[in-house]
Amino acid sequence: MIETEIDLVEELCVEHCNGVNPEAELIPLLQKLQDSLGYLTKTSLLTVAERLRVPPSKVFGVATFYHQFRLRPQGKHIITVCRGTACHVAGVTNVYEELMKLLHITPHEDTSPDGLFTVHQVRCIGACSLAPVIKVDDRVYGRLDQERLGDILGSFREQRPDE
Repeated sequence: MIETEIDLVEELCVEHCNGVNPEAELIPLLQKLQDSLGYLTKTSLLTVAERLRVPPSKVFGVATFYHQFRLRPQGKHIITVCRGTACHVAGVTNVYEELMKLLHITPHEDTSPDGLFTVHQVRCIGACSLAPVIKVDDRVYGRLDQERLGDILGSFREQRPDE
């Protein structure tokens, strides 16, 4: 049974680290660690550095360089905002600004204070004919305007905790 982040790192290292080339093991180890924890904590990153015998700066450098790694928890629902050309022309900038306002997300943040939503921007969702588009979890919402956002967010806020 895994009791702490340190125990988890130790277990993952026993299972997946061959010790021959620690730097080659770093990214796969961080991926597995994030899959288990949901994000990478300072404690887990320091433990990885110690276990692989690499400088902490190397581990933190990798974790902050690659966009796949998160250093903070994500919200329960992931909102993906399309920033592609069709969505841009159709007004996604106004939709995005309204979304951030409705969620009370400040600049340089991506998760709402209540922990319910995390917002990611992508170059294209692939639903250009529905522009502007967002995706909440796996559901696509197209032909958006600022007014519809409140209804969409409200439907996710009203869900029971176990849904």
